[in-house]
Amino acid sequence: MAAAAVALSNGSGGDSKAEFAEIYSRLKEEMLEDPAFEFTDESLQWIDRMLDYNVLGGKCNRGLSVIDSYKTLKGVDVLRKEETFLACTLGWCIEWLQAYFLVLDDIMDNSQTRRGQPCWFRVPQVGLIAVNDGIILRNHISRILQRHFRGKPYYVDLIDLFNEVEFKTASGQLLDLITTHEGEKDLTKYNLNVHRRIVQYKTAYYSFYLPVACALLLSGENLDNFGDVKNILVEMGTYFQVQDDYLDCFGDPESIGKIGTDIEDYKCSWLVVQALELADESQKGILLENYGKSEPESVAKVKDLYKELDLETAFHKYERESYNKLIADIEAQPSKAVQKVLMSFLEKIYKRQK
Repeated sequence: MAAAAVALSNGSGGDSKAEFAEIYSRLKEEMLEDPAFEFTDESLQWIDRMLDYNVLGGKCNRGLSVIDSYKTLKGVDVLRKEETFLACTLGWCIEWLQAYFLVLDDIMDNSQTRRGQPCWFRVPQVGLIAVNDGIILRNHISRILQRHFRGKPYYVDLIDLFNEVEFKTASGQLLDLITTHEGEKDLTKYNLNVHRRIVQYKTAYYSFYLPVACALLLSGENLDNFGDVKNILVEMGTYFQVQDDYLDCFGDPESIGKIGTDIEDYKCSWLVVQALELADESQKGILLENYGKSEPESVAKVKDLYKELDLETAFHKYERESYNKLIADIEAQPSKAVQKVLMSFLEKIYKRQK
């Protein structure tokens, strides 16, 4: 685990990252010593390896956002030890949730790699045991919340929050799967409303709203009073995914760290939805003929069409308008601390190149 702690503690916000990494070790140990089940040595080794393989390895942006948002809401640079532990623990619950989603998502998408290594279900001897591992990951969240938050006045709200966000994300995944289902390629299913729904539910709630909602609950706030904040964060998550769709096609692979495959994968991307809106019949014919094919010449024809339709300019217009609206909505928030939290999220993603 020491290597993971070192990896996490590099980069900006070193203190938060180092504290965060240490608490992972404690939470993992608690899961391995859970008295509710009589573990064998083999099952303990399996869970130990499975957790390190799937929960670690990402950037931990979602989890670290809980700590940063909580500090901002409290107006402090340093949290008390107990506050740090609780904020880090909720951050790790989000990372556990992410791991649960990704383990199952990779099976559904029949993916090859994740975070630069084989998907968990492709590891020798794992296979479809990964489905059960996903279920275990989800159950760990409930165990962690019960162990550390059961006596808190906001415990039920935390349970409700995680359940609600999980339901929204799973429903977004369903919409994505049935819209882009392999073997039933039908571009007529793709439009701006469908794209927006998939993005909002599949990504925005758990990536943007959940960390801030956790910090608000830790601060003693009632989430019912922050409906506008939820809407702003979901809008931000939508904007983030549109950026992702744009960078997949037009970004520099060196900067984004991967070669985009949305065209080959027949993704319901913002770009293809925009193209369908703008294209004439002959241009639509090019899309229908080439979208979703892995041959380089087909991909090149789709990219040429995107350039012909000037989707780069359309994206920059969307980006500018989204940013201006988000700024106006953030500035309308009565709490300066909440404004600061929201601005910190927006500053991280505006005009990003990766």
